[in-house]
Amino acid sequence: MPISACVIQRLDKSASDSPATLVPASELHPDSDALDSLVTRLTDAYHGKAKRWGRLNEHTVAVSEVEQDAVGASDASVDEPPADDTPPWDDAAAESTGLVATSSRFPAEFKAYLQDERDLQTLAASLGEAIKTLVDDHLPTGGHLILADQRQGETRHLFLALVHHRDGFVIGDDGRVAITGQVNHSQMSLAFRLNLTQWQEGGPSSQYLSLLADRGARKLADDLQALLGASEGVDPKSETRTLLKAFSDYVEREDMAEETSREKTDALIDYAQDQASRGEAMTLDELSALVDDDKPRAFYEHIRNADYGLSPEIPPDKRTLNQFRRFTGRAEGVSISFDSHLLGNSIEYDEERDRLIIKKLPNKLKEQLQGG
Repeated sequence: MPISACVIQRLDKSASDSPATLVPASELHPDSDALDSLVTRLTDAYHGKAKRWGRLNEHTVAVSEVEQDAVGASDASVDEPPADDTPPWDDAAAESTGLVATSSRFPAEFKAYLQDERDLQTLAASLGEAIKTLVDDHLPTGGHLILADQRQGETRHLFLALVHHRDGFVIGDDGRVAITGQVNHSQMSLAFRLNLTQWQEGGPSSQYLSLLADRGARKLADDLQALLGASEGVDPKSETRTLLKAFSDYVEREDMAEETSREKTDALIDYAQDQASRGEAMTLDELSALVDDDKPRAFYEHIRNADYGLSPEIPPDKRTLNQFRRFTGRAEGVSISFDSHLLGNSIEYDEERDRLIIKKLPNKLKEQLQGG
């Protein structure tokens, strides 16, 4: 993914009880193949990790009211997330005014950058000063803070990651082994990715912001979310599971042949995993066209009419996708095919007696049996 601009800063923290200090970048990082390779590996690793998805809250404070130089920015109260667990947005206000107030200055700063009123180096310094608080509160050591403006086709992303180092080994020309520091690109303490294009285009259901949410670092993710002035959107795991349930119901309703059902399942999973690998959400419109070529709106209408409560954009959950598959078998005139998530619910397997128990028969099969 081409990089338009990149800033790399250092957050020094020598011990867990010592405060972090920011060493800002004096200039943009020059273009290089090494930089492209590093940022690509970081984004690929990021796409494979657990994330929260959501959107930035509307900002009611002008940039000029909170704008500061990077020097001394850490002393400003707006840099720090709330001391308690109260989120820095007011949902009640959102319902009455259509706007969500946030104490974070970053929605306004991101907008200023998007409108070319602020350069990446200034934005990076401001983020670095604010993130020092998160490092002090949650991490035993510092690292390098990488902020990159990336382009993927017509889409523009802002990607930030805090990376650490590990020891590696090299063998020199003299055949001697030496220890050297290496960037651990597969691990990052905190990260977020903002789809600037999608944010600019708007849309009430758009999930254009994602941030790292490792299971063991929930409070860090909470504080990063508050710092960015973001609200959490849909739950990827729950939405993906509901989508797969809707798909299974649609296959059953349409009474698809086994081969057709398998082809459509593969098409859905391939699309979802491709979107996951690129860090993009699935859209119901695109999915519907994949599921039924002849009736591209049929699956979409099935979801809407059955009221599954799905968002038009669904961030795919890789683990849920990997667990979804179909069991199939054919022998002596009997053909069986069902989705794996039904096992243990409407279908039970009795291994000792070598039998399947189907608790809910498909309607067409029931009609045939009753009419036979």
